[in-house]
Amino acid sequence: MGPPTYDPEPAALPPADPDALGDLVADTVLDGARYGSCTLRALSVRGDSARYRGDPRRDALLTARFGTGDDALVLVAMATGARAATGAHRAAAELCRWIGRAVGRSHVRLAEDLRAARRGELKSGLRRLTDRSLGRLRASATEQGLTPEEYAAGLRCLLLPADPGCRTRVFFGVGAGGLLRLRDGTWQDIEPRPADLAGEPVVGFGSPPAGAAPEIPDGDRLTMDLGITAPPGPHGEPGAGPSRRPFRFRASVARPGDVLLLCTEGLADPLRGEAALRDHLAGRWSGRTPPGLAGFLADAGTRVKGYADDRTAAAVWEA
Repeated sequence: MGPPTYDPEPAALPPADPDALGDLVADTVLDGARYGSCTLRALSVRGDSARYRGDPRRDALLTARFGTGDDALVLVAMATGARAATGAHRAAAELCRWIGRAVGRSHVRLAEDLRAARRGELKSGLRRLTDRSLGRLRASATEQGLTPEEYAAGLRCLLLPADPGCRTRVFFGVGAGGLLRLRDGTWQDIEPRPADLAGEPVVGFGSPPAGAAPEIPDGDRLTMDLGITAPPGPHGEPGAGPSRRPFRFRASVARPGDVLLLCTEGLADPLRGEAALRDHLAGRWSGRTPPGLAGFLADAGTRVKGYADDRTAAAVWEA
């Protein structure tokens, strides 16, 4: 696991338009919080190749808390704009804003469903919110005179309840990336995959064997919806058609000591491809105390030769 040949520090800034300075994207975004029984660390970092060429970061990150006290709901949303597409960074940022608005408006019901472990309601509701957000992105592409393929992004989200008595964690979204869990020092790849249409347990390196006991009602398994038309939204907006990519959903119950990691392909690919990186992060993150923001940035930004894309990641440590 050697570092890339690129310079480890940014070499060039993206070009700037004096009339559109709001489009500029910082090289690195770093955030964190502590709610309920979990500690959150999140970052988005421009990849080595983009730093070298002076391209903007295509990944976008949104962390938001809706509500107060034990009724609050924390959303982490990350999106990756289409490769080599003009405005990819804008599409990613816009998609994060749309899903953030949708979740924020529905956060009371979502928090109730999380506490009650209503997996079916969560799955169908989040799929509708995701479809509407993607529909708005497609509408934005049309307004700009672009095709949906030219102004597109993948979306990956994590919902965390602030209630310390609720340990249900929910992942949802569309597009590639990684969802991994560090348990007892071993990484488990729990990313839902389109091949698992029958709802079999997800199998990956370190995953529980087939037939393992379910963690919540209906099991801690892959669930997907394909081709289902969304009804009108709860706030009167028109419903969007289904996403052209499969919806991914997974709900699981965290155990004390777990570390749940959600990330874009920029970190998921080297984690799956390089055992040395998995071992390195397992050693760094298996302690009782979560790293600080600077430590998390250094850990998640560990450079690996052959992998130079943007990295966006959110890790949750369970007390």
